[in-house]
Amino acid sequence: MAFVERVAIIGLDCAEPSLVFERWAADLPNLRALWERGLHGRLESCIPPITVPAWTCMASGRDPGALGIYGFRNRRDWSYENLDIATNVEVRVPRLWDFLARARLPSITLSVPQTFPILTPPLGCQVTCFLTPSLDSPWTHPPELAAELTARFGPYQFDVENFRTDDKAALLERIHALARQRFDVARYLVTTRPWSLFWMVEMGLDRLHHGFWQFMDPAHHRYRPGNPFEHAIHDYYVLLDAEIGRLLDTLEPHRSAVWVVSDHGAQRMDGGFCLNDWLIRAGLLTLKTPLSGPRRFSLTDVDWPRTRVWGEGGYYGRIFINRRGREPQGTVAPADYEPLRDELVARLEAEVDHRGRPLRNRVFRPESLYRVVNGVPPDLIALFGDLHWRSVGTVGNPSLYTFENDTGPDDANHAQQGLYILSSPGLSSQRRDATLYDIVPTTLKLLGLRVPRGLRGVSLI
Repeated sequence: MAFVERVAIIGLDCAEPSLVFERWAADLPNLRALWERGLHGRLESCIPPITVPAWTCMASGRDPGALGIYGFRNRRDWSYENLDIATNVEVRVPRLWDFLARARLPSITLSVPQTFPILTPPLGCQVTCFLTPSLDSPWTHPPELAAELTARFGPYQFDVENFRTDDKAALLERIHALARQRFDVARYLVTTRPWSLFWMVEMGLDRLHHGFWQFMDPAHHRYRPGNPFEHAIHDYYVLLDAEIGRLLDTLEPHRSAVWVVSDHGAQRMDGGFCLNDWLIRAGLLTLKTPLSGPRRFSLTDVDWPRTRVWGEGGYYGRIFINRRGREPQGTVAPADYEPLRDELVARLEAEVDHRGRPLRNRVFRPESLYRVVNGVPPDLIALFGDLHWRSVGTVGNPSLYTFENDTGPDDANHAQQGLYILSSPGLSSQRRDATLYDIVPTTLKLLGLRVPRGLRGVSLI
């Protein structure tokens, strides 16, 4: 295997391998040509398989436990109030571009999640991610790059505005506009800046899946054949394939390796499981205010002296035990902690769906998933219905099962398996599954750099 001078990583948030490698393979000539010249397969995500922390796991070769980052919103301490979005401030380990900087090799990073705010600029240039509050925040390194990009491409779009909406036609236009601008900026940067590593992430595909999955999947409970958006997801994959082809034309294949990667996959969402309603019915969670209908769950409304367990909503469930000596008003004695965890695992994994069929929940103890457990982890991590169900963030629902998303229209949940394609001089075509932790050691080896100890993944070459 020959070393290369440069590695380009094209990140497609939420790209689904069954659509790329199977269902629409014939319609994606640029992606197909890449995997016919190298490795490809499913790319197992972290648990939980969500954008934050998955991209940082991929970029660092560390799992969520090592990062101390367990989702978009994390407890900063053992209090009940201090939950916040996990930005770059929470990332305390080196990522791939940091390893290159140590070797004095320049990088370009474009919208890679958890790069806002810029704390330690890479050697090269950086454009921050969808966590950037607005264009009024510093969003590039060097700072003058912001004005340069704005003059050439207009106001930079970090994300798709209002992607949980019923106005699907307008949403589709915004998703397409985001992709066109993102790839225009990518082509500009790789042709005007020096780099040994280029890493971009395109977010529109994730927003498209959440907004349009029901229109293309006959297994979705809201699917209607012949609907006007039946081909929206297919056509967007075709658009991305064309944009990737144009980007590849700017690279020099004899000196560059190219990855296409996703942080997780996508699948239909069947419904939502009302985790905190389940805990209330089990007598484990008590609220101060009587329930008279659905409402947002609020930690300020919890009667802590009478509560043993509470949960957080999202694409997966986080379950916290109100442990004595740890939480300010803990009620669960240390001796009862493990028996209570065992009980919760057993009961949740035995749950059935609204039709009485096994829900196929999987519930994990963090220490069984991660090599180390840093920060303030959940006591349990629950994937409902093999990720076909989400954890609902409301209480007071008439049933434990809901079929309208509590945060706005949403058709899809994440899947554990994303995808990867690796094309590099000297590689032969091979189907081989991998994990997102393998990206860093493989890339370092491609560049002829030393792979640090302590990374979770292995090199694929």
